[in-house]
Amino acid sequence: MVLSNYSHLLPVYRPHAALDDAERIAWIRADRWLETARARGALARLEDLLSYPARDRMPCLLLYGDTGMGKTKIIRKFLRDHPACFDRGTGVTSMPIVAMQMPAEPLERDVYGELLSALGAPGPMTDSTYRLKEVCRSLLRSMSVRMLIIDEIHAMLAGSFRQQRIFLNVIRFLANDLKVPLICAGTDLARQALLTDPQLAERFEAFHLDRWADNSQLSQLLSSLAGILPLRRPSELGTAAARRRVLDLTQGVTNRVFRLIETVAVEAICNGSECITADSFANDELVLPLVSMTRHMERGLQRRASR
Repeated sequence: MVLSNYSHLLPVYRPHAALDDAERIAWIRADRWLETARARGALARLEDLLSYPARDRMPCLLLYGDTGMGKTKIIRKFLRDHPACFDRGTGVTSMPIVAMQMPAEPLERDVYGELLSALGAPGPMTDSTYRLKEVCRSLLRSMSVRMLIIDEIHAMLAGSFRQQRIFLNVIRFLANDLKVPLICAGTDLARQALLTDPQLAERFEAFHLDRWADNSQLSQLLSSLAGILPLRRPSELGTAAARRRVLDLTQGVTNRVFRLIETVAVEAICNGSECITADSFANDELVLPLVSMTRHMERGLQRRASR
């Protein structure tokens, strides 16, 4: 086939459709960033907070939503947009944004240990908690950190009530001491946890990542995917029937949507159909992600029961 036959794809993606099957499948399965309207809104809010001048009570943001809604993806994209920079002249690394993972338990020394790892300077955990805290404060200042992000903050609920209070006091102290915006990301449980500290909750704005619904936004997302997937025939992902099938199998969770489309796109290459239609999601032989597979089996049982 010649490239002109792939006019259903965006121009920059047409060469991928000319690759062999193995290369196209590898391309489909590769990790990539695809911007949605909601993700764009979250990134814009993060950019706004990053430019905020230092003051006594810095604004904070809670980025929350169901598991699989793309919170970590958004954070990683923001980090790529603002990477650390090493100055060879001074020998100093500046890091505008530090993003750390919430430790398995909300223990104060573990919080500082994770923070040091995020700074690229893991310290000896034999040091006292006070010493770890002082090293973190010194590095955060010397590296010109302007924002602190804590991902999976709902994990704090794994600790006792006392441990949760200590953890919330730690992050409040860091935000006050450094005068930088604090960004927390997690599930709806994170929102509930932060609300237990009225003083801290007062500073937080909430940005909720909603599940996809049967509307123009989902249609636009699926149409965009149809324009980049290296399939050699036009797909029908933007149709109402395709939207309903996708929502039925994914419940509108972003990660499930992408995994499902990846699965049916690979299947379209393997079976030679080279396109995705509403019927692509009804194939009983399709190897689906676990959640989608469960719903697929339930529908099959319902159909057999109604006969």
